[in-house]
Amino acid sequence: MASSQPPAFPFQGAGQISFNPMQVLLGLAGLVLVTGVLSSFYQVPAESVAVVQRFGKYLDTAQPGLNFKLPFGIDRVTPLETRRQLKLEFGYGTGGATNEWQFNPDRQEQTLEKNMVTGDLNAAVVEWVVQFTIADAREYLFHFLAPQQTLRDMSESVMREVVGDRTIDEVLTVGRQEIEARAFERLVELTRSLKMGVQIDQVQLGNVNPPTEVKSSFDEVNRAQQEKESAINVASGEYNRVIPEARGKAEQSISQAEGYAAKRVNEAEGDATRFTALLTEYQKAPEVTRQRIYLETLAEILPGLSNKVVVDDRLPQFLPLLNLDTPAK
Repeated sequence: MASSQPPAFPFQGAGQISFNPMQVLLGLAGLVLVTGVLSSFYQVPAESVAVVQRFGKYLDTAQPGLNFKLPFGIDRVTPLETRRQLKLEFGYGTGGATNEWQFNPDRQEQTLEKNMVTGDLNAAVVEWVVQFTIADAREYLFHFLAPQQTLRDMSESVMREVVGDRTIDEVLTVGRQEIEARAFERLVELTRSLKMGVQIDQVQLGNVNPPTEVKSSFDEVNRAQQEKESAINVASGEYNRVIPEARGKAEQSISQAEGYAAKRVNEAEGDATRFTALLTEYQKAPEVTRQRIYLETLAEILPGLSNKVVVDDRLPQFLPLLNLDTPAK
């Protein structure tokens, strides 16, 4: 009769491997120990820091390099690129971006975020970019569930506010720098007041155009405006050239007239002074003065005559002796 007793161990018998349960436990413990040791160290890249959480609570901010943490999920590490400038693109997207929040991959959403209304109720298509860095890793990670998505929404709201306060001409032409500066100021104020842990570095406008449906009309208006400004500049240049030249000529004529008047007055005063002096001398000695004036007059006149003949007024009949018609040589 066959025995109904089962064997003492199911793996006993010829050709079967036997093992000790204690060895299995020691092997598992060694595996756990090795896994714990290997998972206790982590590397932080040079451009990043790591926020360490212990049981979900903030513990420390680890700097770049090799660091230690408690294994088995006790400590959790979240690396953040604090030394790298990040950017958010609105209305367009640059291919190959490593940041998932850099642009909106949905083309329809891109179109919606860049379509805006100006203060004079005109439509404009505005593309821009916001550049920022993570300034406080703890605030960035714990104050907002999705900080970059929140920053995108804030940036779009600020840009719509700034564009909505200006006319279409300001948005398309002369107001670009003012829009960038105002949007930058508002975004800095909001991120600081909300303690988002980010530093806004720059807000820069990209392509700003009217809607495609009316772009040709806007181009015509812009060309007309440019031609108008060009004509005004040409007229202003001609005015600035002609008017100063005319004023200079007028001042020159006035100066010449004033100089001529002063000269004539001085000459008249000199003649009057000389005549008065002569009159005084004449009254003192009439004959002598008359003779002197006569001689001085001859001294002035005679050098200009070609032929000179000096005769005695008492000599009779001297004309036949002289050929007065002969030209002087």
